[in-house]
Amino acid sequence: LRGFTNIDRTEYVRVNLARLRLFDGGSDVTPDVLLRKGILSGSRGLVKILGGGDLSVPLNVKAHAFSRSARTKIEAAGGTATVISRVSDKRSDSQASVGKDNPDQ
Repeated sequence: LRGFTNIDRTEYVRVNLARLRLFDGGSDVTPDVLLRKGILSGSRGLVKILGGGDLSVPLNVKAHAFSRSARTKIEAAGGTATVISRVSDKRSDSQASVGKDNPDQ
């Protein structure tokens, strides 16, 4: 093996904007919705939206990461591009409740 292997590399499932043409204007697009629509295969990895293709309707897209061109195109169409947490919701909820139950923590 040659070269350096980054052990902390983040792997994303990449989705081009052209794949989001299936959605009606104003739709919420999340990784779970992409999985249900068959845009993502059985993978439940982190999702990154790439700027390949055009978007003509406003969509509310939530993903783990966006390319600069994807964010620009989504916002130009009147939609929103929201970065979601990489940590599972269950873990963040349990961490958030620790301080509520015991203020001494």
